[in-house]
Amino acid sequence: MRRTHTGAALLAAMLTVALVASMAAAALWQQWRGIEVETAERARTQSLWVLTGALDWARLILREDARSGGADHLGEPWAVPLEEARLSTFLAADKDIAVDTTDTASQVFLSGYISDLQGRMNVLNLVENGKVSEPSARAFAKLFEQLGLPRVELAALTENLRFALDNSPSNGSSRLAPLMPQRVGQLTWLGLSPRSLAILRPYITLLPMRTPVNLNTASAPVLHACIPLLDMAQAERLVTTRQFAHFRTLSDAGKVVPDAAGDLNETQHSVGSRFFEVRGRLRLDQTVVEERSVVQRDGLVVKTLWRDRGAQGMQTIPLQ
Repeated sequence: MRRTHTGAALLAAMLTVALVASMAAAALWQQWRGIEVETAERARTQSLWVLTGALDWARLILREDARSGGADHLGEPWAVPLEEARLSTFLAADKDIAVDTTDTASQVFLSGYISDLQGRMNVLNLVENGKVSEPSARAFAKLFEQLGLPRVELAALTENLRFALDNSPSNGSSRLAPLMPQRVGQLTWLGLSPRSLAILRPYITLLPMRTPVNLNTASAPVLHACIPLLDMAQAERLVTTRQFAHFRTLSDAGKVVPDAAGDLNETQHSVGSRFFEVRGRLRLDQTVVEERSVVQRDGLVVKTLWRDRGAQGMQTIPLQ
């Protein structure tokens, strides 16, 4: 009987030790998880602050570019991408000091670039004053044909865009009009298939107003589409020529392709830009934060229209 009591006591002790160990392990895990969550949140917040500073820096570059005047082209400082570099490199740029590799800033890597959105074809140009713009419709038809995309989707896109822009309370059919997209990725609302949108993305944009195409920054396919009599060989010639000397005026571009010079006009073409996209990427330990912003430049005033944050740009922060 004594041995039975001893065995029961030993078993109870072992169960108690196991229970205490389990509770201790659970407590340690909860503490570790809390620390990891707090660390990740702190790193994310710090990353967003740094990216905000990077956006302000990009706006300063664009403002200084406007101060110097002239055409906007790919040889300007704003068009030079920032390759991934340590944040401490920027902090110590004006100081004759050694970089402390144990410092937090030395473990942060920043990269990004600025691109000209007027180097792409603006979908909003398809409609003017509530009607289909024939010059823009022909340009987009040429782009669709060049990329092998179905014309029926262009027709749907144009008509639905017209309905969306005409969506006013005074219009009896406004209830049937689609919602007006704010991003290129939302153009599927207006009839584009995901496949067509993926192919079109490098060549189109969606801006809050009608804009001409900048001949200094547009790709060859965009130049081929937006200049009626231009063939692809001539578009490539324009791209090659501007690498050595950018176009200061539309007539400069016309001299390169005399056959198409008569089609160049200030309504559809330009050598300057007002809308730019700023992309930034910050890496801190295991945390990677990306940000995409669209800015509008009017003279020396550069304002942010909206910002998308996150690895896939899913968190949208509209700004005025």
